[in-house]
Amino acid sequence: MDENRNEIILEEIMVEYGNDLVRLAFNYVKDKETAKDVVQNSFIKCYKNLDDFRNESSLKTWLYRITINESKDYLRSWHHRKVQAKSFVQETAKSILPSAEDKVIKESENQEIRQLIFSLPKSYREVIFLYYYKSLIMDEIVEVTGLNISTVKTRLRRGKQKLKIMMEEASIYEE
Repeated sequence: MDENRNEIILEEIMVEYGNDLVRLAFNYVKDKETAKDVVQNSFIKCYKNLDDFRNESSLKTWLYRITINESKDYLRSWHHRKVQAKSFVQETAKSILPSAEDKVIKESENQEIRQLIFSLPKSYREVIFLYYYKSLIMDEIVEVTGLNISTVKTRLRRGKQKLKIMMEEASIYEE
């Protein structure tokens, strides 16, 4: 592909997936500005490797994989930096909820649920986030995480069980 075509494709990708990728990176790095930096690095990597994209997966899952890898690389290089999940929830509550109406109606409960999700172990949190917040199907989660399907299903099931117990203890969920 020529450079001009790659620039056009990159611009379209940035518009279509930019916000989703920032939220995805945010799930890992827990800081809005850092998440934006990670996504910017992901777009640079995408641009440099666009000609090598083999269409073996969807462009969306390829971008998610790049962003997850960039996020993990960042965390490995800055492992001593820790951001509390509580500040993450406070800073991003606005961007996670789709509309002002939803925000007003369910803000308190959603904030508590998000806080509980982000207190789950990373292996469960990652799968739950991709499944519920990013609406990925199991096969896409397998592609994005590099895990096998049974591991994804197990982590999702165990994560939901842990989350249910935590919600019952916090009086958010009642059967």
